[in-house]
Amino acid sequence: MTSHRETPYKRIVIKAGTSVLTNPPDHRTLHRPIIGSLVDQIAILRGWSIEVLLVTSGAVAAGREVLGRYAENAAPYQRAGRGVSDRIRPRDDGYDIVSRQVFAAVGQSRLMGVYQELFASHGIQTAQALLTAADLSHRPSYLNVRNTLRRLLDLGVVPVLNENDVVAVDEIGEVFGDNDRLSALLATLVDADLLLILTDIEGLYTADPHLDSNARLIPWVEEVDSGIESLASGGPNPWARGGMPTKIDAARLVTKSGIAMIMCNGLAEDAVLRAVSSRNGSQGFGTLFQPSADKLEARKRWMLSAMSPTASNTGEVFVDAGAASALEADHRSLLPAGVREVKGDFQRGDIIYIVGMEGRRIACGIANYAAGEVTRIRGLHSHQIQDSLGYHYGQEVVHRNNLVLL
Repeated sequence: MTSHRETPYKRIVIKAGTSVLTNPPDHRTLHRPIIGSLVDQIAILRGWSIEVLLVTSGAVAAGREVLGRYAENAAPYQRAGRGVSDRIRPRDDGYDIVSRQVFAAVGQSRLMGVYQELFASHGIQTAQALLTAADLSHRPSYLNVRNTLRRLLDLGVVPVLNENDVVAVDEIGEVFGDNDRLSALLATLVDADLLLILTDIEGLYTADPHLDSNARLIPWVEEVDSGIESLASGGPNPWARGGMPTKIDAARLVTKSGIAMIMCNGLAEDAVLRAVSSRNGSQGFGTLFQPSADKLEARKRWMLSAMSPTASNTGEVFVDAGAASALEADHRSLLPAGVREVKGDFQRGDIIYIVGMEGRRIACGIANYAAGEVTRIRGLHSHQIQDSLGYHYGQEVVHRNNLVLL
């Protein structure tokens, strides 16, 4: 088995789609041997000291298994007393939105039970999180999701995430697209090194391989440009909400954030380990989308572009010499004990400047607390935050993963 020393990745988001986790040809039941293999490989990655977050599809298929005959009889229906124009639109798999939500509601716990049992056999704890697009578009919930996931990783737990199909429907624009966009957003959220998308084909081709026998696999992509986008013209599988266009969108999002993405055949033997162990597509497995910038540089540009030095509410946190040294020399987080003064009216999640007592701006970063809260906890030890505020969002005023030295 490939050793950990051969992979540069420390934190990985793995997205397993419907076409991988369910049985062909109708993809309406869970493919348990594939799910078991996926869990086995994640356990090996954990043994290599690699942190893993799993974004999984399959809840709807698990619900169909449980409901049996009801699932077979479920069909697009018309609301009583309404016209044809009010009919709930069926999906490509023939099921209407409400039926899919029923399947998801029943199947999600069953799917999670499968994962819990398989991970437990390796002595690994799991945690479930169901998300909608709104959860990651609103700042407070975005920050809460980020802090929760990072704390779970710190505890050695494998987060298992899925879209909340019970409340997310495409009529109101709240779906991610078979979890492709969700996985990309989560990769940037947790500052991952790699997004690994498992699908039912080998990677990105020069043409649709199902239609063109001359289609060639593209081993690596340097930039997601208009030429790459034109290769994603094929429609999605009839049993999945994703497809090549949503995967290309995911690649564009993460690579611009300095995160690599690999798309490969999740049905291949040891697909996860082979993908994670390959470098620059040299082993010919899947398609590697190269980051368009160094991750640190991408984050630094994003943070600096969000700053407005002339704005009246630009936040500044002044720190003592010890905190400044810890930030610059040791790349530590900014703790409340090192804060001496707070200027500006900033909110939790805003990007602020960190300033030495001599007035030199030494860093910028995402504030974990609002200005008034930082003022109340300045000079305190981290364990005193709860007593001072009555709550806490973490031990740090600015976490080192959200801080860039200037």
